[in-house]
Amino acid sequence: MKHIKIALVDDHDLFREGIKAVLSQIEGFEVIFDTSDGYLFLDYLQSSTPDIVLMDINMPSIDGVETTKKALQLSPSLCIIALSMFSDTVHYTQMINAGVRGFVLKNANKPELKKAIEEVSQGGNYFSTEILQKLAFQSIHANQINQLTAREMDVLDLVCKGLTTQEIADKLFISPKTVEVHRTNIFLKTNVRNTAELIIWAVKTNLITIE
Repeated sequence: MKHIKIALVDDHDLFREGIKAVLSQIEGFEVIFDTSDGYLFLDYLQSSTPDIVLMDINMPSIDGVETTKKALQLSPSLCIIALSMFSDTVHYTQMINAGVRGFVLKNANKPELKKAIEEVSQGGNYFSTEILQKLAFQSIHANQINQLTAREMDVLDLVCKGLTTQEIADKLFISPKTVEVHRTNIFLKTNVRNTAELIIWAVKTNLITIE
């Protein structure tokens, strides 16, 4: 297993210590830096680069959005996962546009946190299921969405809301095979590899918001 070096940025000391304790129990994970202050993290990046950063959104001196932007200016390949409260929805789009690779709710269990870190460290993206359920679809002009068809837009909506292939087929009264064809075409037209990347693309192109 690849050894994953993790930095943790969160201004709640007890929560940060709890996360460190959880991560220390997972083989191959190591917390190499933790701080309550985004500025101290940016100073740390001048000399070291972790594999994964777990970033709080709401912090007093500099928030997670600005810290993420500045961190990626210093280290563009940095993989940042936002640590989110369920009520942080006003910041979700800002964090995606700042460059985070995923979101994990602060009440996530150890298996989910492990999965998120592994997915992102391997070049993927990750969203907690609860966050997927808060996605709201918006319609925009066809020339802004790489010429997706009306049916592909329908499938995109449901994919982003976390429905399975069978659930989408049932809802749209089409076969699961047809859903997969539409999904493949959407991925090709939007140049993404998976659902999490599709969600990030859809947010950045103003197709969806997180309520």
